[in-house]
Amino acid sequence: MAIAKAERLMNLALCLLGTRRPLSKRELRESIEAYLEAGSDDSFNRMFERDKDDLRELGLVIETVENLDGDVGYLARRDSNRLPPITLDAEEAAALGLAAKVWQQARLAGAASGALQKLRAAGLPEDVDPYGAHGALEPRIPVHEAAFEPLMLACRDRRPVVFEYRKATAARPETRHVEPWALECWRGHWYLAGWDRDRGAERVFRLSRITGKVRSRSGRFTAEVPDVVTVRETVASWAGETADRSALIRLRTDAGYPLRAKATSVRELGDGWDELEIPYGHGLDAWLVEFGPDVVVLEPAELRADVVDRLRAVAKG
Repeated sequence: MAIAKAERLMNLALCLLGTRRPLSKRELRESIEAYLEAGSDDSFNRMFERDKDDLRELGLVIETVENLDGDVGYLARRDSNRLPPITLDAEEAAALGLAAKVWQQARLAGAASGALQKLRAAGLPEDVDPYGAHGALEPRIPVHEAAFEPLMLACRDRRPVVFEYRKATAARPETRHVEPWALECWRGHWYLAGWDRDRGAERVFRLSRITGKVRSRSGRFTAEVPDVVTVRETVASWAGETADRSALIRLRTDAGYPLRAKATSVRELGDGWDELEIPYGHGLDAWLVEFGPDVVVLEPAELRADVVDRLRAVAKG
């Protein structure tokens, strides 16, 4: 059955590529044996429409042309279905392979794989494996959040969205109306940057804190989309990456290695505890909460209070 369908698709593609004028459904049916064997006009029409959609999914550009008599014809112009020469070096091919891996756990994994196959057929160097590892460590970009795909499509199509979002300091999620701009992965987590209509300001949302379904809304964006959406820079500033102050914390020995990597000084206290001085910026409280009882904030007092508030919110569920 699979071989028969592949042969039928190939014959249809050859007919559409080989003609200089649009061919009607009747002419195509008379030219392809599998269509002649269709039991009825309805059966042929269903088969033809499926085949046409399959060829378009594979990348064939099929034009629909209506003549002066109102008859519809189809053709695939060679100039519209010819790729320019593909020249990719090893680094560019590796980047494409990594981009395709973003979809390894998403619904479009097959499409990403098919795209790389098309590039291979179009001239991707045979000695380059875009899926292969190019070093001792192989980078991976997980896509576990159910919100990733609908938000990616909403960013692409410029569609407003609505979703329930639970902040780290809140016990319950809140409804957010957002004009999505861009998605970016930072330190293993996906973030969405966009315009929060309720607050009238730019906001960044962590996808793992979105609960329920992401729902699309009709209408246009009300805020201008920036030429460059700095998701990473915004998240980094919230996480203390651009901090201009310092915080003093106690940390259990043999725990919190990411905190130790950022520390500007470390002092052993004994009894299984160390004292660390770390950069302090917006969002540091949320990061410290992730280490649970292994971290105690000593100063400043405002950071200690923020961490306590977050822990209480988590305890309330």
